[in-house]
Amino acid sequence: MTARRSARERATIPDSVWGYLCAAPAVLLLAALALGPIIAAIGLSLQRRLPIFGLHEFVGFANYLRLIEDDRFWSACRVTLYFTGVSVAAELALGLAIALLLDRIGTRHPWLQAIVLIPWAVPTVVSARMWDWLYQLDHGLINYLLTGAALVRHPVNWVGDPGWAIHAAIAMDVWKATPFAALLLLAGLKAIPPDLYRAARADGAGAWAIFRRITLPLLAPTILIVVVFRSLDAFRVFDAVYVLTGGGPGNSTETLSIYAYKTLFQTLQFGYGSALACAMFGLMLVMIGGYLFLLRRRLREAG
Repeated sequence: MTARRSARERATIPDSVWGYLCAAPAVLLLAALALGPIIAAIGLSLQRRLPIFGLHEFVGFANYLRLIEDDRFWSACRVTLYFTGVSVAAELALGLAIALLLDRIGTRHPWLQAIVLIPWAVPTVVSARMWDWLYQLDHGLINYLLTGAALVRHPVNWVGDPGWAIHAAIAMDVWKATPFAALLLLAGLKAIPPDLYRAARADGAGAWAIFRRITLPLLAPTILIVVVFRSLDAFRVFDAVYVLTGGGPGNSTETLSIYAYKTLFQTLQFGYGSALACAMFGLMLVMIGGYLFLLRRRLREAG
């Protein structure tokens, strides 16, 4: 009798509600795992905590006010934004060129796609150490080739010169992340109906006109997705730059992640380091919100 009543009550509940009820435990568990550390970090950022001196006091927003007056924080912001902007722009341009080439080649040479993906498959720390060897002042391959070709008179101190170090880190990131951008853009190119290209060629359109009027507009949502993924990844870059330069020379390659790490785990200023991490999290939320707004507007315009 009870089983029949339960079955009858269950039958009156819409399937959509049952779906939400079934997914609720997993959603609550994930929310607890994701929000718990964030709430703990925000709470820690409102304290002045220095374990080596036994300091533990609530200071409110004093750590955030300190951020505003911290020149090193603003320097890290500039380095992070420069690294993100230049690396993502280069990865998008090179990735689009590689995707167009692979799309034109098709399946005639599948080994080319495997070769293109090799840098992406290499672990980041291994990539950074490999590029560190390539950048060596006296025995590095890059200086050997440049001096051998008489492009430079003397070997360049790629990671020891403040003017070159950030660009050396960007080159390494572009080498590693471009295959990821190319892979996503290639998937976007495959989704464009071939009939559009055939109709355009039948009307006498040239290659540049086809690219500008068909490929680029239809690929725009995929391009925006690539920019979103790569911007978020580049903005929180840590291991690649830290292994290659350690944030130096000086603070020329010190990103927000590296500054927060040094503050938290080298000087043990847990409160101020948490405020740095929270500020970085807030900047990323602003970036995500801007990208989502652009993506939604682009999808609405595309119908």
